[in-house]
Amino acid sequence: MTVPVSSPSFSAPAAVLPCHGLLFDMDGTIIDSTEAVIKNWQRIGNEIGVDPDVILATSHGRRSIDVLQIYEPKLANWEYISHIEGLIPKEFGQDAVEIEGSRALLEQLDQHSVPWCIVTSGTRPLVTGWLDIMKLAHPKNLVVAEDVLNGKPDPACYQLGLTKLDLPHREPSVLVLEDAPAGVRSGKAAGFKVVALATTHSLEQLREAGADWIVRDMRSVTLKGWDKTTGEALVQIVDALV
Repeated sequence: MTVPVSSPSFSAPAAVLPCHGLLFDMDGTIIDSTEAVIKNWQRIGNEIGVDPDVILATSHGRRSIDVLQIYEPKLANWEYISHIEGLIPKEFGQDAVEIEGSRALLEQLDQHSVPWCIVTSGTRPLVTGWLDIMKLAHPKNLVVAEDVLNGKPDPACYQLGLTKLDLPHREPSVLVLEDAPAGVRSGKAAGFKVVALATTHSLEQLREAGADWIVRDMRSVTLKGWDKTTGEALVQIVDALV
């Protein structure tokens, strides 16, 4: 007898979370540049004689320098990586799309001057290139691959993100938005609540990583209020996984 497998239920009651700032991953969270990234790693894999599928199986959510340290250490330097990643938005810009709801949320935060920061495993030329080409809101601060000694899942990048928000609160409450298990683990290890978007990985992987909420995409996350005096935002999360 076959036991039917129930479909995942994204029907949790709405939750409203007070927080003082938000930290966003980039790829898979704000945009989906999977096709562009695949083409980039295919090019690199063919150049170094490594099956691109082998590289792609372990590269998402990780810094290129950490990936290349495994497959071709002589290319694991910032000069090469910044150059090659800076080409991605220029050459493969047509292959990226917004994660649904991301533009609206970033514009809400920008309009009300809510503190937010992008914390990414990509380099500065890659991130600024995507933001420019896709005409998305630019945060006042970025944490990029070059800024930390160890990439995700190490918490250093999200800890640095908190520092860059420069919040005045003694014990600031921060919300992390991520899509990759390595990023979820990084945010949790830094001591923050994490919303995981089920845009690139399985629900089980996101559960195992410790996400506090799992949603389909950014349409589930909205700014419901901002108190400039206290520096507290109210972020609503709807249609999360039960």
